[in-house]
Amino acid sequence: MHNLRLFSSVAVGVFLLAAPVGSAKEPVKYNRGVIIRFQGEILPGLETYLYRKLDAAKQLGADLVILEIDSPGGRLNESLEIAEYLQKLDWAHTVAYIPREAISGAAIASLGCDEILMAPHARIGDAGAIVMGKDSLFQLAPQKMISYLAPALRSLAEAKHRPPALAEAMSDKDLKVYHVRNLKTGLETYISERDLKAKPDDWKNLGAVPASGNDRFLALTGREAAEVGLADALIGNREELAKRYSLGELHVIEPTGVDIAVELLNGWLITGLLLIVGLTGLYMEVMSPGHGIGGLVAGACFLLLFWSHFLGGTAGWLEVLLFILGIACIAVEIFLLPGTIVPGLVGAALILLSLVMISQGFLIPETPRELHTLAGTMAMIVISCSIFVAAAVVLTRRMDSLPLLNRLMLAPPAKETATEKLLATNGTTGPGVGDLGVAHTPLRPGGKGRFGEQTIDVLACGDFFDRGTPIRVVRVTGNQVLVEAVEER
Repeated sequence: MHNLRLFSSVAVGVFLLAAPVGSAKEPVKYNRGVIIRFQGEILPGLETYLYRKLDAAKQLGADLVILEIDSPGGRLNESLEIAEYLQKLDWAHTVAYIPREAISGAAIASLGCDEILMAPHARIGDAGAIVMGKDSLFQLAPQKMISYLAPALRSLAEAKHRPPALAEAMSDKDLKVYHVRNLKTGLETYISERDLKAKPDDWKNLGAVPASGNDRFLALTGREAAEVGLADALIGNREELAKRYSLGELHVIEPTGVDIAVELLNGWLITGLLLIVGLTGLYMEVMSPGHGIGGLVAGACFLLLFWSHFLGGTAGWLEVLLFILGIACIAVEIFLLPGTIVPGLVGAALILLSLVMISQGFLIPETPRELHTLAGTMAMIVISCSIFVAAAVVLTRRMDSLPLLNRLMLAPPAKETATEKLLATNGTTGPGVGDLGVAHTPLRPGGKGRFGEQTIDVLACGDFFDRGTPIRVVRVTGNQVLVEAVEER
């Protein structure tokens, strides 16, 4: 019986050895296959886009999902999350098809698929992590991060029956990988130098993988990946893909209108425009309370802003909460504690923080790409706020003369001008400037002032005033009466 088992093991080893490394298994019959293009830098937006397209594939009844990957990589967390999501996906067979390149994070995402198919000259690998050092220069990640990433890649490879050492070598530039044969079973595989030295009597060394170790992260072409068993087959185009799975046609899931809108709204130009219009709308609402038009415009802009960045993967409920708290702090400064400054500064800081976070999905950059993104985000916010301040100045000075907007200003009835009311109140023929009165309602900045027996619409100049504040007319321009507070003696 022992000899029979030994003969069976040797026979299995000979059979596996006779098959070329990376050869395709007997294809399974699939009913519906779809292609999802996975292209560009791996950022939160691409991650959420992939999840939406996977949901669409599931609704279509697909049992074969092919990710057509062409990416230079991107953020590590998103790459690992995508790989783990694909690894656990159980309603379809997943394939990473790489016609050109899957580098860094894209290589990590590929490891989560059931199969990896590559064009002969495509490239995969080079998944070393980099971080920002204390000197603000980018450098290779410390050993602590490597010790976290390497086991994660090994686990992904083991789950899909790929040589774990090859996946680990993508993130460890010092790891040397060897082609070995098990002396007991005759099976060939690839293991690290560390594992080879641990049990030298179990393996016959057939040679090192040239692309591993030597102070470089493992990166392979399609042919090399197929030879070492990292890629399951070489595929040149979509026709070969369809033929491999015995499907006459592969349905390509295209971006929808929502995807296009999210991509446009997440761009810095549109984001900055929404920010400018939204802040201007809020300012108009404060300048002319009660009309609601400015508030509606601001609400629509900020709703679009957060909705698009929610779907883009850079916004969450934390950012929304920070923004709402910021608005609340500024409201406290304006309506409850005018002149205290602190609530306003805190509110402005919270709003700025939320805008930075929704625009990029991180706060402190750790890679060159993130540093570039942060610089662009800050430039967009500074430019948008500068334009808003300029617009606010123009509105403050010229709102009463601008078409349409002048209707939002608080004004007295058309039959009698403010000057006429003041003249009637004082019983003189002199100008209204300098007349004393009292704030009949809170002036924030618009409201009503009482001069003698007459109540008219006025506009506070400078700080906002509470009801009962002594006021004095400083300027009368058409239907607009500007007043200032007078200290009681």
